[in-house]
Amino acid sequence: MSKVWFVTGSSRGLGRSFVEAALARGDKVAATARSADSLDELVATYGEAVLPLALDVTDKAAVFETMNRAKEHFGHLDVIVNNAGYALIGAIEELSEQQLRDQLETNLFGAVWVIQAALPHLRAQGGGHIIQMSSAAGVVAMPLGAGYHVSKWALEALNDSLAQEVKDFGIKVTIVEPAGFATRAGENPDPLANGHMAEPSPAYNGLRKRIATMMGKQPAGDPAAAAQALLKIVDSGNPPLRVLFGLGFYEIVQQVYADRLKTWSDWQDLSIEAQGNLTQEHR
Repeated sequence: MSKVWFVTGSSRGLGRSFVEAALARGDKVAATARSADSLDELVATYGEAVLPLALDVTDKAAVFETMNRAKEHFGHLDVIVNNAGYALIGAIEELSEQQLRDQLETNLFGAVWVIQAALPHLRAQGGGHIIQMSSAAGVVAMPLGAGYHVSKWALEALNDSLAQEVKDFGIKVTIVEPAGFATRAGENPDPLANGHMAEPSPAYNGLRKRIATMMGKQPAGDPAAAAQALLKIVDSGNPPLRVLFGLGFYEIVQQVYADRLKTWSDWQDLSIEAQGNLTQEHR
């Protein structure tokens, strides 16, 4: 049976690839973007199978209105893809308050509004699947990315809790953590060139050069392949809570988690001391 999708951030990048893959196999999609004009080509190709909707996910009322419109148009919703977002790049010292608030308004609060708007429909129909686009940046942290990391780490916790809250309603949750993908002119996007940049301080110029060199060595994934992988996830009867897309950060993630476990183990005696007076049986 064909599925009905609701996808934010459908104008380009991975979001666009997800929409095209779903439509190409006969599914229907409520595709949203800040400008509905960016979706004209989809309408020309797939006709009534796609419902183009203008949406700024930071507008809570608009999110609820748009979700309701998609539900009324198609009759039900099967897959909700929280994809809209962007990267804020800059050292913590360089970030302005407004830049950080804007980052969270889009990446975090926008996702919350979409989830809250979708859940009543999914609960009423007894199921559905929420796909949260996170990032490898949601499980590891690097210099110059704190603003982006904050938003993605928050999404990881948000959707982990969500999965536990909604499982009894038959609703599934999957957090997708992509590495770098060639979403701009066939190239792996350089976050130091394509992200939203804080005002740079000369104090961090050396660090910027080192990070740019490291990021340039990461392999670029194919968005079309990522879209086919996502189709397998939404068709699975037992989809994963978390999944990495691409191998660029797999070894880094493994090492980060191993280091965390070792640090906690190395300092376990101090952890016990911090607990205070414990009886022997609790030690």
